[in-house]
Amino acid sequence: MSRPRKLRKVFFSPNIIYFKPRAVPLSALKEVSLSPDELEALRLCDLERIKQKKAAQRMKISQSTFSRTLTAARKKVAQALVKGEAIRIQKN
Repeated sequence: MSRPRKLRKVFFSPNIIYFKPRAVPLSALKEVSLSPDELEALRLCDLERIKQKKAAQRMKISQSTFSRTLTAARKKVAQALVKGEAIRIQKN
């Protein structure tokens, strides 16, 4: 049996939850889903320019967990941009 998932501190909740390529109906697109903790990891590292160790402390998770979360988020965003997919941000 696996260990229960540790709660993460997320300090940002977006008002907009979909991003998609222009002039393509949402129904015609595949979508990539970003979790709230993945969005928070992107925000802290890429927008706020906080080092991973400090960002992990703010989210109350280990640095290795933060690194995996950030890597997954970056991969999803890159996939959506390269393949022309929609990005959906999950609500808490």
